[in-house]
Amino acid sequence: MTDLTETSVSSEFFKRRPNRILAIANQKGGVGKTTTAINLSTALAAVGRRVMLFDLDPQGNASTGFGIDRNLAEIGSYEVLIGGARISDGEAETDVPGLTVVPASFDLSGAELELVDMESREYRLQRAIRELGPLHDYIIIDCPPALGLLTLNALVAADGILVPLQCEYLALEGLSALVKTVERVQNSFNDQLSIQGIVLTMYDPRNNLSSLVAEDVRGYFGEIVYQTVIPRNVRLSEAPSHGKPALLYDFSCQGSQAYVHLAGEVLRREEGN
Repeated sequence: MTDLTETSVSSEFFKRRPNRILAIANQKGGVGKTTTAINLSTALAAVGRRVMLFDLDPQGNASTGFGIDRNLAEIGSYEVLIGGARISDGEAETDVPGLTVVPASFDLSGAELELVDMESREYRLQRAIRELGPLHDYIIIDCPPALGLLTLNALVAADGILVPLQCEYLALEGLSALVKTVERVQNSFNDQLSIQGIVLTMYDPRNNLSSLVAEDVRGYFGEIVYQTVIPRNVRLSEAPSHGKPALLYDFSCQGSQAYVHLAGEVLRREEGN
């Protein structure tokens, strides 16, 4: 079993790049996007990184996945985007030391329409994050399963995108739309944006299709695809119903261990170790 504390730390990294912002994005639903946001954030915090998870998905599953009652949150991602509230006022503590969550309120479902007529509508999240100061090592944004204004705000604010990609038929076809969107954002809003990595999810070694999809994705995208694959795992699916990340619900299960390894790969790419 992997010990989270074994991951190396680069002290110079925090001096150079505070508030490293990663958007977890895929316009297709059901690919393990929120599961990745929750468990990657947990794994990063477990090795001493200061992490904030910003729930930008109106479904709010990243919030409830940490046991946060959205009915009780006075300030969430909606108030930050639309009302100009400070992110720090919306941060909720979790059971994971060093990890906070800005929850998605129910009003977020109407934010797309409200953003349309707002000035600098694409930059609202970016500006809110800049006001934070260097309080976090990583800000993880859980995007909705669509390429609308909410996701656009995340991509404009982000340094990199982590793309969960399910090992199923037509996976590459769905990814092409996201790649085109990234190129448009680079050209028009954020020339520093890049794809940090692609993580293969819902991998089933008993299914030949999973292996074929993984082979095709690696053949097309090369080293940008993480070596870690996230398996289909019952414990990963059960954890949200208990309001816990899988790493707290069952650290030893295959799914949790996969996210521990993924966090190690992310840190090596981000911090050069």
